[in-house]
Amino acid sequence: MTQPADRSPLAASTLALLWERVRRQGDMPGFTRAVGAVLAALRGEAERDFSMTQTVLSDPVLTQRVLRLANSGMYAAFGQRIDTVSKAVLVLGTETIGHLALGLKLVEELSRSRPDSAQAHAEMEKAVLAGMVAQQVAGNHALRDPEAAVVCAILHSLGRMMVTFYLPERWSALQERGAGHEDAAAQDLLGLSLEAIGRAAAEHWGLPRNLVAGMRSLPPAARQISAGHEDWLAAIGTMSSRCAQSLWNDDEAGADEVRRLAGAYGPMLGIEPRRILEAVAQARVEAAADLTVAPLARPQEKRERQADSARRRASGNRVMMAGAAELRETLAQGGGTRMVELALEAMHRGLDFSRSFAFLRNRREALYLARMGLGEDINALAPGLRFGDGYEPTVFHAALKSDRVIFIEDAHAPGFANKLPQWWKATLLDARAFVILPLCVRGDPAGFLYGDWRGTAQAVAPGPVEFGLLNDLRTLLARSLDPREQRDVAASRA
Repeated sequence: MTQPADRSPLAASTLALLWERVRRQGDMPGFTRAVGAVLAALRGEAERDFSMTQTVLSDPVLTQRVLRLANSGMYAAFGQRIDTVSKAVLVLGTETIGHLALGLKLVEELSRSRPDSAQAHAEMEKAVLAGMVAQQVAGNHALRDPEAAVVCAILHSLGRMMVTFYLPERWSALQERGAGHEDAAAQDLLGLSLEAIGRAAAEHWGLPRNLVAGMRSLPPAARQISAGHEDWLAAIGTMSSRCAQSLWNDDEAGADEVRRLAGAYGPMLGIEPRRILEAVAQARVEAAADLTVAPLARPQEKRERQADSARRRASGNRVMMAGAAELRETLAQGGGTRMVELALEAMHRGLDFSRSFAFLRNRREALYLARMGLGEDINALAPGLRFGDGYEPTVFHAALKSDRVIFIEDAHAPGFANKLPQWWKATLLDARAFVILPLCVRGDPAGFLYGDWRGTAQAVAPGPVEFGLLNDLRTLLARSLDPREQRDVAASRA
């Protein structure tokens, strides 16, 4: 890449070293690969018969975001519903979708990147945090091109990311000289600002001109921007990036700076400062859940919770494996009602449920009845735990009909109430999440095991291993309920 004639020898030397490190070390984790893939798709270089519709449909998350955006108040015309991606492409245009895809890919790749350098990792997460702020501010207030705003907010940190990742020794020198103000020291030590390095990298990759222009740092103005769209992108990108830097340490000084930034940039963006602060608060909640090294994410507490969860999961899996072994032994000896007790206890302790019940089908009365329970308040609840075996469009009948284990992560999710039966709402409504293990004998429902978590109990969300163990338990229990199986066992013992 040729250097502008007005660049100093020091600046030219810094960029030459940067490009050499990029060439030698390869891709900054995920970042340049994501940029290149989206730009290639936008230009139709990825395939000879390029189709934006196909590109969108290849990514389920992008598909949902595109359809949601096309049906938003900003784009939907006369209340017309957009149900297909092909129609959404016509409504939104390829540039808007390109910005949306680029923002999604950058956040996705940077969020899962784990560079060797802790400093590079921190700068990447700050870029993700800036994108979260821009998304909340622009998306929640129906501002112009919120997708491009997210991309520009992330790219505002590109220079910092490039230096920490490819020139760590220069970054250490900047920190030593700048004492927390690396941007101020960059001109003397590198020959150009960190912003200029980021824009040089963006030009090097061939990013669209409006995005490169939107990477400029723009000071706040007393009046709303009425000039070009590039200035608006630069303003919201600058504010979002500075908010991310201020939020990072989760301290009062940072909170004061965020309030100052909202007051300074609000008039410029045409948004009341309090609305900006509300959007930043939403981004902070999202960041606390998704980021890993940011102080606001409480990384030590998060690691301790993850370690505790891993211990609980491993301990619970051992309980369920031991339970399955005991079930096999009991089945070989003739099974009996003890099988239900063993399976229910293994499930209850293995997933650390608040309470668990075994429902068996009474064909004479055409009812499912709770025959056994473990945990909190089971005796008081038992009389209400019964329902007819006639089909109803609820999650319980769905589990029995499909003969598959079902895990409901949020029993109180909007729109889910109509899938819950009245007997459950009358007795078990305080459950936050639950699991259903259907028991079918030769395709015919015979009952099910149920376990839930209530209150503040931490749910052990089943993964592939847990689902496998649960299926082992229910298969063995279903065999014990099969009369033919029991006759075969009795014959073999005789």
